[in-house]
Amino acid sequence: MKNRDLNILHNFNVLYLEDDDSLLKHTTDVLEDFINHIYTAKTSKEALDILLNKKIDVIISDILLKDENGIDFLKHIKSKNINVPTILTTAHTDTNYLLDAIKLKVENYIVKPINIKELLNSLHDVLLPVIQEKEIRKNNNVIKTISAITDSKQVEIVKFIINSLDNENLFVASYTDIMENFSISKPTLIKLFKDLAEKNILVKIQHKTYRFNEKSLNDN
Repeated sequence: MKNRDLNILHNFNVLYLEDDDSLLKHTTDVLEDFINHIYTAKTSKEALDILLNKKIDVIISDILLKDENGIDFLKHIKSKNINVPTILTTAHTDTNYLLDAIKLKVENYIVKPINIKELLNSLHDVLLPVIQEKEIRKNNNVIKTISAITDSKQVEIVKFIINSLDNENLFVASYTDIMENFSISKPTLIKLFKDLAEKNILVKIQHKTYRFNEKSLNDN
């Protein structure tokens, strides 16, 4: 199997639930070089608080915690309709845990001691479909947005806007910024933004900052 492109991990946040201080620090120190941000927790209560207040793309959780069970934690969050891809770690190979993990549709199961390369590869395999789905959605958004406007000359600008969106679907640029990259007149550009605003596709939230309203595409 060819080497995976671990650069794709840089845009994602990880929640790591582990009650072993040494392992928590060691694994965190390594992962910090590959991902956007890692949030750590030693108890399921701390982990749940992070899930409710931070953007988490994947969970890494130990199964056997002090007076707790990582499987029970996953059951609890799923009962709250919190569905985040999960990688379980454990020093035990008890088949009961594995069966529970399968029932919960856990993405992977890693036996301790943790092999960092295996963990990074697992993160890649879990997050790659997320990226691919985002790309498909982005392409669909381009098609739907183009169908919502009439001037074909604006197609490249629409692609530029969608490809420049951050993780919060925000686009930040001025008319001047766009005109420096594309051969388009200011009146034409203003008309495009006006058309998108009227269709509630691109909503201005502050100076030079717009929110791309993906849901509105289904209404146009």
